[in-house]
Amino acid sequence: MRVRVATALSLTAVTVLALPACSAETSKDKPSTVSSARARKPADTGQDGAPLASAALQKRLLNESDLGSGYLRKQERPSQHDDVTVLGCPALNELGSDAATGGSLAFPRQAKAAFTYTDGSNSEISEELYSNTAQQLSDGIGQIFDAMTGCATYQVVSGSARIHVASQAMAAPKLGDEQWSQLLTFSAGGQDTVVKQTAIRDGSVLLIVSGSPALVDRHLGKALTKATATS
Repeated sequence: MRVRVATALSLTAVTVLALPACSAETSKDKPSTVSSARARKPADTGQDGAPLASAALQKRLLNESDLGSGYLRKQERPSQHDDVTVLGCPALNELGSDAATGGSLAFPRQAKAAFTYTDGSNSEISEELYSNTAQQLSDGIGQIFDAMTGCATYQVVSGSARIHVASQAMAAPKLGDEQWSQLLTFSAGGQDTVVKQTAIRDGSVLLIVSGSPALVDRHLGKALTKATATS
């Protein structure tokens, strides 16, 4: 399976061009530095059921009532086809930098939602759900996180825009069967935007929550509970 680097880059290196400069996190919201991007268990835990259809995943996404007051759902952006080049990170190039505009992992069973938190900070949070066999989900997201956290700094060029990216592996909470997490800082036009991304695989469901570090930490557990509900 060809793995697409789009999950991390769609919210971050590509759509960061549209994020306001004030979305950079304050120091009190930044998680502490640690050395490991993921904690892995064997991908085949024997607990994963049949993959869920996209329609079923859609019902398991967080909505405004789950998040609380102050959240507005964003309209899904149409697919963009601008040329995107990754510089200074051969591992990402090997995955295919042209895939950065695709907006999702190459799994057909998927659902996505994005929200703006209108508390004056213009922070954002997005959720992606995928379903496939445990092994395919593990291999797909693992390759992306290994590539991105393997490059401390690199650049993403989209059209005339050049974005400097610094990646930092984070310790993910001990949830589900496997966990990955990273902190990315994007610098463009003299402004920085900080994005946290945490992925949890629980059986045949993969959850990815990205956005403001404080919002990701606040809503990750709730997102996983709803994504893996049996009823």
